[in-house]
Amino acid sequence: MKHVSIKFTLGIALLALSAIAISACGNDVPSGAVATVGDESISQQEFDRWFKTASAAQAQGGQVAEPDPPDFEKCVAAKKKLPQPQGQDKATDSELKKQCKTEYETLRTQVMQFLIQAEWVQQEAEKQDVKVTDAQIEKSLEDQKKQAFPNEKAYKQYLEQSGLTEEDVLFRVKLDELQRKLTQKITEDATKVTDQDIEEYYEKNKKRFAQPERRDLRVVLTKTEAKAEEAKNALEDGDSFKQVAKQYSIDEASKAQGGKLPAITKGQQEKAFDEAIFSADKGELVGPVKTQFGWYVFEVDKITEASQQTLEQSKETIRNLLRSQGQQKALDDWIKNFREEYKDETSCADDFRIAECSNAPKEETDTGPASGGNPGGTPQPAPAPTPQTPQQ
Repeated sequence: MKHVSIKFTLGIALLALSAIAISACGNDVPSGAVATVGDESISQQEFDRWFKTASAAQAQGGQVAEPDPPDFEKCVAAKKKLPQPQGQDKATDSELKKQCKTEYETLRTQVMQFLIQAEWVQQEAEKQDVKVTDAQIEKSLEDQKKQAFPNEKAYKQYLEQSGLTEEDVLFRVKLDELQRKLTQKITEDATKVTDQDIEEYYEKNKKRFAQPERRDLRVVLTKTEAKAEEAKNALEDGDSFKQVAKQYSIDEASKAQGGKLPAITKGQQEKAFDEAIFSADKGELVGPVKTQFGWYVFEVDKITEASQQTLEQSKETIRNLLRSQGQQKALDDWIKNFREEYKDETSCADDFRIAECSNAPKEETDTGPASGGNPGGTPQPAPAPTPQTPQQ
């Protein structure tokens, strides 16, 4: 590759495994390579390096079952040494071999996705003249280290334990920065929203900027009409809603608020109660009103008239909404074309074919890149507790 050699922050510990010797023969893929993207090759050596790291990451500090195809003898032997779960029959060699094969194929796919997608991102950045300087990468790493690690010693300890180098980490940061800058470039035109765009949206969506009439109530809800009459009589005799609600109400929510039921809009309540609320005058004691929940006695405490937000008041909200929609559409369209273009340019060796390859197995489906501020998807073969650039 003419780009920085593929390095990625994978894994918890680096275990020295023997190189996986699988012949890399496939459509237009040269000897010693697992894939090509355009004129660039991804070497078997690169694959082996990241496969080892991913395998160690999967072990997460435990005993590593070495995926050594095609017989998986080391992997089966390692699995036999693992503690046997209580109540389960001991797995046969055939079953363990099947587990090893599945684990190998999963890791192989993840590592190939990382290597291929990382190459896609670098080639696209070069095509669009998107660059990041060493100073920008260093600054981004320092910012992330401050969030992920309490001090420099903890960061160094992590590198030592994981078997990663700072160059590995810097490469991941570089990929993130390239993707962030690609996103900015792709969506920059979509941030332009005219006053005419805003006005048209407002006229088509006026109801969204309308506020219906709202009424604040004081209520008492009882199980029976007789109890409701008692509560109403107490209120008419001068007792406060707080006192009466505490004594009579079965609605714990409004009872805890002294009988208050705020910001009721038309259509929220059961039909009979709703009609009574919006036909009552402010300060009028109404009830009992029968509902499926019981009998209400209530008073309208406050009326907030319906209102319509003006175009001028809505302008910034609409501008931000249209800008966000435009950016997302531009990004989604670009990602779709990006994948199609680079997949056509990607050929994989027979034993390394995945969904990202133009010669992908028919039974596989494309695993598309993450959308929304992450062009091409962040290649991530395996989880690792490394600093991550926040995705937009």
